[in-house]
Amino acid sequence: MVRQGTSGKSGSKPKGTAGRQTGRPPLKAVYRRRRLFVGLVLLLIASVALGGFAAVSGAMRASEQASSTDRKGSGGEAAKPTPSASATPSIPATPTCDQSLVTVSASTDKAAYAAGENPLLTLKVTNGGKVACEVNLGTSQMEYTVTSGSDRIFSSVDCQAESGDLVKTLEPGKSETANFPWQRNRTVPGCGAVSAKPGAGGAYYMFVARLGTRSSSKAVFQLN
Repeated sequence: MVRQGTSGKSGSKPKGTAGRQTGRPPLKAVYRRRRLFVGLVLLLIASVALGGFAAVSGAMRASEQASSTDRKGSGGEAAKPTPSASATPSIPATPTCDQSLVTVSASTDKAAYAAGENPLLTLKVTNGGKVACEVNLGTSQMEYTVTSGSDRIFSSVDCQAESGDLVKTLEPGKSETANFPWQRNRTVPGCGAVSAKPGAGGAYYMFVARLGTRSSSKAVFQLN
C-alpha cells in the first residue's frame, strides 16, 4: 500500500536541497574574473593619474625654464651686468703749452750812449706758463727796429743776407736772449743806400723787438 505524498520515483532529491545548477561556471572562477577586472580598472586609473602628473610636472619645468630665461634676458640676477661708460675712469688730458704766455721783451745795455758808442739791443723771450713750450728762436723770426718819433731809423731785416730757424724748448719760467749790436746806422726796406745817419746831441730813440707775431713794448735810450 502506497502512502500519499510519497514520490513514486526512487533516487530523486527532495526540494530545497542546495546544489549547482547545470551549465553555470564554478564560483571560484567568477571570483577570479571579478578580481582581475577590478585590478585592471585600478591599473588604468593609476596609469591615467601618473600620466597626468608627468604632464603637469613637465609643464611646470618648462615654465620655470622660461621664467629663468626671461630673468636672464631682462637683467635679472642671472644676467651679467653691462659695464657703464660712466664707470670707466677718465684719463686726464696731457697739458699743452699755452703760446699766449710766451712773451717778448726789449732792452738795451745802457740808458744813454756817448758819441761813437754803439748800443747793444737785446731781445728776450720768456715762457710765463706752467708747461714747457717749443719756440722758434731763429733769425727768420727776429726783428730789431729803432725809431725816433714817427721816423723809422733802422730794421735788422732790411739788409739781412740770410736767415734760419732755431727751435728750442723753453721750460716754465725760463728765458732765452739774443743780442744785436747796432752800428748807429740807417736802413730802408730792400737795403738801399742811405747817406744820412741818426742824429746825436742827446736825441732819444725807441727800440722794439719782435719774434714771429710777438712784439715787445718800447725800450727808450739816448744817443749823444
